[in-house]
Amino acid sequence: MIDAYKAGAPGNGKPFPDGAKMAKIHWNPKKNEAAPGSPTVPGTLHDVDFMVKDGKRFADSGGWGYAVFEYDAASDTFTPGTLAGNPPQGNDAKCGFACHTIVKKQDYVFTEYAKR
Repeated sequence: MIDAYKAGAPGNGKPFPDGAKMAKIHWNPKKNEAAPGSPTVPGTLHDVDFMVKDGKRFADSGGWGYAVFEYDAASDTFTPGTLAGNPPQGNDAKCGFACHTIVKKQDYVFTEYAKR
């Protein structure tokens, strides 16, 4: 994934290659009251999302498979996202596809590589 970003994907018009993978950790925001201006910082863990590119296996969802795992702080465990979640997530590899269709031109990827 990083090599594809460094080569200019998706802005160079090329899709991410099969085998590309990414993970995203969602935190519930909280204000840091001790810092000037009370900036928002990560609070409790909410969920972890995954995407994997496999054009053959996930041809009907832009070549991407999606997964989300909700975190339960009380039990310190993860469970697959459900239709009761926010946003609702089915227990299949297409759970994130509906949201990602608005970035089809970026090969269904919201995230941009932070240049260093």
